[in-house]
Amino acid sequence: HTPMYFFLSHLSFLDLCFSSVTVPKMLENFLSQRKTISVRCCLAQVFFVVLTAGTEACLLSVMAYDRYAAIYHPLLYGQIMSKQLYMQLVWGSWGLGFLDSFINILLAMHLVFCDAHIIHHFSCEKPSILPLSCSDVSRNIIVLLCSIILHGLGSFLLVSLSYARIISTILSISSTTGRSKAFSTCSSHLIAVTLYYGSAALRYLMPNSGSLVELIFSVQYSVITPMLNPLIYSLKNKEVKAGVRRTLEKYLQQIKCCNKDRRS
Repeated sequence: HTPMYFFLSHLSFLDLCFSSVTVPKMLENFLSQRKTISVRCCLAQVFFVVLTAGTEACLLSVMAYDRYAAIYHPLLYGQIMSKQLYMQLVWGSWGLGFLDSFINILLAMHLVFCDAHIIHHFSCEKPSILPLSCSDVSRNIIVLLCSIILHGLGSFLLVSLSYARIISTILSISSTTGRSKAFSTCSSHLIAVTLYYGSAALRYLMPNSGSLVELIFSVQYSVITPMLNPLIYSLKNKEVKAGVRRTLEKYLQQIKCCNKDRRS
C-alpha cells in the first residue's frame, strides 16, 4: 500500500495548492467592491494554475497505472511498483508540470495588454487573459493547445488504456467477492478521474464568453473538485463509512420527526 498512499499524499497536496492559488483571491473579490489584481500577480496565478493542474493530470495517469499493476499483476506488484519507480513517476509528474507552466508563462510575460483589462472569470487563467492582449498571441495559443493535448488528452488516454485492462481483468475473475474487491481498489480513483477530466473539459472546451454557465464550471473545476477528492478517497475507510452512515441516519430521523410534527 506504500505507493498508493504516497500518490494520495501528493494528490492531496496538489489539491490544496490548486485551491490555495485561486480561492483566496476569489473570496477577496466576492467581499470587496474593488475587484483588481496586478499583472504580475495575475501571471503568477496563471503559472501556479498550469503547474498544479498539469502535475495532477500526470499524477492521475500514474495512479491509474498503479491500480493496473495491483489488479493485473497482484503477485508481482511489489517488484513492478518499486520505491525507485514510484518516486521517479511522481517527481517526473512534477517536472512535466513545471516545464509546461514555465514555457506557458515565459511566452505570456511578453504579452502587451490593452486598456480593457476586464477578466470575465473568478481567477487568472491563460484562456481568460489572451483575449485582453494587443500583441500577437498565436505562439501562446499554439503552446496552450500543445499543453492541453499532452497533459489533457495524453494523460486521459493513458488512464483510459489502464482502465480498459483493469475492466477486462475484473470481468475475467470468476468469484463475485473477488470482483467487488478488485473494483473497490480503483472505484475512488475512477470517480476522481471522472470529476477532474469532466470539469476540465467543460471549463476549457467551452467558448471563452464569461457566461454564467462557464463561471459555474470554473468554480467547480477550481474549488469543488479539489474539495471532493479527499472525501472520495476517505469513503474507502470503514470508520469513515460508519460515521457517514450514522450522520445520514440521524438526519433522516430528524426529517421524519419534523414531518410527523407537521402532520399532527
